[in-house]
Amino acid sequence: MERTDELRRGRDAYEARAWAEAVDALSAADSHGELEAADLERLGDALFLVGREAEHYAVWERAHHGYVRAGHKRRAARCAFWIGMQLFMRGETGRGGGWLGRARRLLEGDDNCAERGYLLLPEMFRKRAAGDLESAVTTGAAAAEAGRRFGDADLSALAMHTQGEFLISVGKSAEGLRLIDEVMLAVSSGEVSPIPTGVIYCRAIVSCQDAFDPRRAREWTEALDAWCQLQPDLLAFTGDCQVHRAELMELEVAWDDAVEALADATRRASRTGITRVPAHAAYRRGEILRRRGDLKAAEDAFREAAHGGHEPQPGLALLRLAQGDKAASRASIRRALEETKGPVARARLLPAQVEITVAAGELEAAREAADELVAIAVQPGGEMVTALAAHARGSVDLAAGNAGDALPHLRHALALWQELGVRYEQARVRRLIAQACRALGDEDSSRMDLDAALETLDTLGVAMEHSDRKATHGLTERELHVLRLLAAGSTNKAIAAQLILSDRTVDRHVSNIFAKMGVSSRAAATAYAYEHRLL
Repeated sequence: MERTDELRRGRDAYEARAWAEAVDALSAADSHGELEAADLERLGDALFLVGREAEHYAVWERAHHGYVRAGHKRRAARCAFWIGMQLFMRGETGRGGGWLGRARRLLEGDDNCAERGYLLLPEMFRKRAAGDLESAVTTGAAAAEAGRRFGDADLSALAMHTQGEFLISVGKSAEGLRLIDEVMLAVSSGEVSPIPTGVIYCRAIVSCQDAFDPRRAREWTEALDAWCQLQPDLLAFTGDCQVHRAELMELEVAWDDAVEALADATRRASRTGITRVPAHAAYRRGEILRRRGDLKAAEDAFREAAHGGHEPQPGLALLRLAQGDKAASRASIRRALEETKGPVARARLLPAQVEITVAAGELEAAREAADELVAIAVQPGGEMVTALAAHARGSVDLAAGNAGDALPHLRHALALWQELGVRYEQARVRRLIAQACRALGDEDSSRMDLDAALETLDTLGVAMEHSDRKATHGLTERELHVLRLLAAGSTNKAIAAQLILSDRTVDRHVSNIFAKMGVSSRAAATAYAYEHRLL
């Protein structure tokens, strides 16, 4: 009776997605006599979802062997498929390949089943890796059709999503996103079982980011977060969810909240033994620190990411530029680009290549990178890549002395950044617009755009970007601006009026300037500024 009660409680808890209770009850029932294969599958799923992956594999292996003993070859092959695919995802290709081979052997002579469709999924990845995208997508369509024919929503969703993911990776974002949107309707309505649901949510968000579509990424991140919240015991996927939330916060410049979410992601993933998520979180933390000007902490974060297996580019190359090491910066971004194939992956590196080569005076290389980014942006896709391309082209034209040509591109980029709500990039492009206006003799417009940029950067706590910080003596952009007006003879009240700041804010900036320079008067600050070429 005790075993029967625990078994019933475990099954009910599984259906209610109370994963911890399902683990406790099914484990208790198992201790009184080995569970049937179907209940072992339930226990294996629940163990995975509460983050106990090592135990999960062992239980699924038992389920597989149980099905084999009972003569249920299809269910045994399905278990073998999932074990093999998850081992592949963890980088254990030898064991993973062995389990997939076992699944194929079990299905020899049995072609009319959904399990055959599942075995098309690793074939998709093999063909994609060989560069045969068309065949990979066709194989995915066959797998999705098998899912529909046999009423297997998990198979259809996984196959269609993988098709969309592959299309996005080669720049066919609109086509790929259409497939992913269709899949996500099934996922969000509960038609797909828990583990495939978590896998697809996470991969869909990454695909939206690859398509430079932050609106879709935000929509599916919120959906994933809601799905996770409905399952308090859930630990699997929650680390990824927190990283995705942090990436959106980073775009929206809610940087403190993003850092907190990244720390939570690391804590959650560490409990499951996954190293991929903490490494990714470390990279994103490094990017926030770099933008804020905390270069030492940023370098530590990038080193942590690299140790965990996450490529620290383009953040590390931009960090070297901010530290004044242009040679190391150029070498890093050049190496990363040489290793990177595919338009989506290259589009993540090309803006940094433009920025670094412009700073180094290598305008031909900068223009080549900007032109490649523009060519990628021509493909139907997200507004973000279009903004990046316009920003890059405008910065190259400006560096080449063509301010008139630069302005339309820069203003287009600004409009897109404003529409997307990306305040940090708005400020950066506004600084370029200010330089272009000054070069064209329009000092009023230049001052207004520069003031807007500096106000945003000051609000965000951003220090001088991509300069030798010793050369600025630790002054922020806003403090340098105040110093220039102070040196021109403006009173604090006049500076406040010109910069549209309160008198108290200007007083604070002047006090900070004096403290950083080690001076005690306006005259001494002016002399120091001229002596150290800060004006």
